[in-house]
Amino acid sequence: MTGPHGTAFSGRVGWGERPALVVVDLVRAYTEAGGPFLLPDPGPAVRATAALVEAARSAGRPVVWTVVRYDRGLSDGGLFVRKVPALAAFADGADGGWGGLVLEPVPGEPVVAKQYASAFFGTSLAATLHTAGVDTVVVAGVSTSGCIRATATDALGHGFRPQVVRDACADRTAELHEQNLRDLDAKYADVTDLADALAHLRRSPP
Repeated sequence: MTGPHGTAFSGRVGWGERPALVVVDLVRAYTEAGGPFLLPDPGPAVRATAALVEAARSAGRPVVWTVVRYDRGLSDGGLFVRKVPALAAFADGADGGWGGLVLEPVPGEPVVAKQYASAFFGTSLAATLHTAGVDTVVVAGVSTSGCIRATATDALGHGFRPQVVRDACADRTAELHEQNLRDLDAKYADVTDLADALAHLRRSPP
């Protein structure tokens, strides 16, 4: 990174030997008409994520899914549901089924329910990945400025190498998507493209 900060940012964490794919909140609320968080063009990110899932499965890599889920009265939503009232769409019994996953997990792939932005905060995700010997977390899903950013930042804090796949994430504007990818790449994660991520996921485990 050039400029007033010289090379202070944008080092590389690189890839380890045992990556896992974490698909963050890729649910109907973001992809289907009428969804409370509908994105302008979710199709490319969904297709890229599907390719990552296929690659990870074919190589025997772990795939973990996350969803947002609250009890019926939102009592486990804390201040987050006050800040983002539309999260009520993910409460137990809410109309619309907006929390349903767009892609289908297969048996043996954990689905982690979370209440906040990060897939790690208040969940078993870190323990699950450490127990599986994972050293690299490939992050895909939505949205780039929210749950992707929070998950990648926490992955770094938990000792994993975060790899955010540019093509497999999306946000409510292209500007937000690109700005957050630039900042993530500068400070908290490596931002990679789909072809590179697929190549790493397809490598035979050591």
